[in-house]
Amino acid sequence: MLLELTIENFAIIEKLHLHFHKGMTALTGETGAGKSIIIDAMGLLAGSRGSVDYIRQGAERCRLEGLFDLPEQPALLALLEELGVESETGDPLILQRDILLSGKNICRVNGRSMNLANLRRIGNFLVDIQGQNEHQELLQEEQHLALIDAFGDASFQKLRQTYEKDYQVFRQLEKRVHKIQTNEQSFVQRLDMLRFQQEEIAQAQLLPDEATSLEEERSKLANYQKIVDTLAQSHQLLAESTTSPVDQLASVIASLQEVADLDDAYASILENLQSAYYLLQDATGEVSRQLDFLELDEERLETVTQRLELIRQLERKYGDSIPKVLAYYEKISQELANYSDSDSQLEQLQAELKKQEQSLTTTAKELHNRRKKIAHSLEQIILKELKELYMANTQFAVEFTKTPSLTENGFDQVAFYLSANPGEPLRPLVKVASGGELSRILLALKTTFSQNQGITSIIFDEVDTGVSGRVAQAIAEKIAKIAHGSQVLCITHLPQVAAVANYQYEIEKAVTKGRTQTKVKQLSAEERVQEIARMLAGAEVTSLTIEHARELLSMAGHLAKE
Repeated sequence: MLLELTIENFAIIEKLHLHFHKGMTALTGETGAGKSIIIDAMGLLAGSRGSVDYIRQGAERCRLEGLFDLPEQPALLALLEELGVESETGDPLILQRDILLSGKNICRVNGRSMNLANLRRIGNFLVDIQGQNEHQELLQEEQHLALIDAFGDASFQKLRQTYEKDYQVFRQLEKRVHKIQTNEQSFVQRLDMLRFQQEEIAQAQLLPDEATSLEEERSKLANYQKIVDTLAQSHQLLAESTTSPVDQLASVIASLQEVADLDDAYASILENLQSAYYLLQDATGEVSRQLDFLELDEERLETVTQRLELIRQLERKYGDSIPKVLAYYEKISQELANYSDSDSQLEQLQAELKKQEQSLTTTAKELHNRRKKIAHSLEQIILKELKELYMANTQFAVEFTKTPSLTENGFDQVAFYLSANPGEPLRPLVKVASGGELSRILLALKTTFSQNQGITSIIFDEVDTGVSGRVAQAIAEKIAKIAHGSQVLCITHLPQVAAVANYQYEIEKAVTKGRTQTKVKQLSAEERVQEIARMLAGAEVTSLTIEHARELLSMAGHLAKE
């Protein structure tokens, strides 16, 4: 339910803040006073397309804000959660929309930024605007099946939910089969490529750490002569020279041994020199051994170089290291294993698909039979509503056609058909209804479907145009009936409709400081009498029209329930 509406710099409205109530509220006033501007603002707040033309002259932006009582609708709560809007049942929901001169729209729901499409998704749960010249949801054939289904009982809803779940399984199977069938050539080509890659990596017999050891070995083999020369020179200086450091160190040790026992410091120096002597002897021996082991193996150098080049090629193709190449090998091996039985897999999937289709067809037939019964009941209800709107000769029918293949709704397509005049054939509703006739048909449908649609605020924008007399009174009673289950805001020129409202707002234009502004006032009981009298009489209000207005309000009292 809409609790508050704030409008700033919108068309001829500078600033307007309105409070709304449960039940029915009538918006009345002279033609051109700005009644439809308020409804336009509601539509924009609910996500309809906007334009910079709505911005009041001289302003940089217009702002629309609506405070709604959050309805207990699981689908809406799920949508809010999906969009990241914090909300709980019972808490208010605030919709805000700014339109800037640049054409940019800034939309927020409970303070969270929202694109226009998502604002519209939320708005669809909150506001339903019925205008005489618009193609409303009730007149859109693609919506008719959902309206029929909404009237099904709990067992029907359970059956429909079962079908929807099974249909999703069917569609997934269908996609998998289609993918295999339509991509058979590329599928085979990929298998050939994967087999080649698997064989190439397998033949290499890679070891995780071999690249490092091969690099070291190649470095040694490539620098053989340099290593030989360095080690030979080192051995000569250590062991073969007349000034060999080993011999010189031995002489120093022999000299220090003669005084070592005279002082602990000399003994410590001797100990360190002896350790150095043994280490130097070991190093000299190791240099000699390395020289003995060295052997120039050009064939091994070539082998190592080729092996390293193979590793680099594989790394360029399949990963930047041996572990990554081996990981890729495991991945494609698993993929090949999955594909190895593709033919039998396709046959199995096709068999599952056929079985699922047969099961769905059975459920779809049951849905169709149940829908036919629901449609028959609805036809009687809507004909009764039309009769009460003085369209007793009208025929109304729900026509079923079968889709070429199963859909998410079974194989049913539904359209509402109507014949407004005796002798005329039934035709699609949208093609035969017009003017005041359309108003009454819309009301009959809305009266029937409003509670099941779950919309919290229903707005009628001059749907009573083109009717008068007893038809006007019947329309008033229908709108009042809808208001028993949903909040209704109704722009009207008919005194009969205004009289049945729980509340009435007068909308008028005023010129302030040379600028036209729209003002809205909630009318008291006596002010309602005066306004309805004006609606009855036009320019000149007499005591007779005032008495008539009081009578209308008195007669309507039993319909206007808080």
